[in-house]
Amino acid sequence: MFRIGQEEINAVTRVIESKQLFKVNGGPLQECAHLREELQQAFGTEHAIVMTSGHAALISGLIGMGIGPGDEVIVPGYTYIATAMAVVAAGAMPVIAEINETLTLDVADVERKITSRTKAVIPVHIMGFPTDMKGLMELAEKYNIMVLEDACQADGGKFGGKRLGTIGDVGALSFNYYKLITCGEGGALFTDDHTIYERALIYHDSSAVAFFGDQLSDVQTPVFCGQEFRTNEIQASILRVQLGRMDGIIADNHKNRNKLIEALDGKFKIAPSNDWEGDCATTLALQFDTEEEARKVKAIVGGTIPLDTGKHVYPNWTAIMEKRGALHPAMDPFKMEANKDIVPDYKADMCPKTLDILGRTLYVPIHPDMTEEEITQKAADLKAALEA
Repeated sequence: MFRIGQEEINAVTRVIESKQLFKVNGGPLQECAHLREELQQAFGTEHAIVMTSGHAALISGLIGMGIGPGDEVIVPGYTYIATAMAVVAAGAMPVIAEINETLTLDVADVERKITSRTKAVIPVHIMGFPTDMKGLMELAEKYNIMVLEDACQADGGKFGGKRLGTIGDVGALSFNYYKLITCGEGGALFTDDHTIYERALIYHDSSAVAFFGDQLSDVQTPVFCGQEFRTNEIQASILRVQLGRMDGIIADNHKNRNKLIEALDGKFKIAPSNDWEGDCATTLALQFDTEEEARKVKAIVGGTIPLDTGKHVYPNWTAIMEKRGALHPAMDPFKMEANKDIVPDYKADMCPKTLDILGRTLYVPIHPDMTEEEITQKAADLKAALEA
């Protein structure tokens, strides 16, 4: 969480005083409806669905794309486990690909992993770092596969001037406590494809979407059984305020990140970026020749070695690596007849390039409200640690 205050308090108070907390109501506020419209405008997309989490948006996106048993979906080896779990939730098989020094999907390795069963790829804009969407979209067109952008850690970021999450067939954002804008927990799905939108709309709230309001007034897809990922007026009211803060947070992150880089006097290798200006600038990634060097600097100044971030690194995706896709074996995609010939042979060392890059990278957090003194001190500490 970066910035939150009295405006959010006022928004929540307004909803509570209205006594209309449900998403679909006859009250005057209609926070959920307004938020959907404001997201569509801010992100330049035809459709937006606000829901309970980024994970919910990823699953709903896959269902909307028609992904299911018998299909393979390529994911990076560096992303939160929720990305791979969303693929399994849809009944498909996650195929794990390498990242490159931008900390995002290696497009060349994605191409190596494509088979006749590959139906989609999920680029993850981890830590707000944009994936090479130009290369990936060209690859997707070449092989006729769909693209679901996991922009859950990149709210408001851009690639080529276009918002992350709106370049592929579908995009997913997260608004949990740790994201650039937040309502504690929440997510959103974006798409310009009306069929995908209809399916995702039904799936994300099948127990209510047909029974409250006119949510299906223009929907041609027959209602089917799905999940309940419905948001509410309180969360939406907070997010409307947060959405207004988003671009300012990113602009101040950029300013402070650039000041820190300048103060480092060229003494560090900065991780390359697929779009330096589109990066959310929540993190400065420093890269070293060896993991030992990165860890020595970390021991002095702190920060994070991404290899140490648990469920963000594929060998630590226990349920995936050990192929336990559901409690009931009949519901487990790893045991489904449709997947019998495509169950991956996961190994802890199957993406050595990913592990190497993550081990010799050090993350330095950037905050929009960092002072000049804090930036100067951080740069001095990093340079002193490097010399030591």
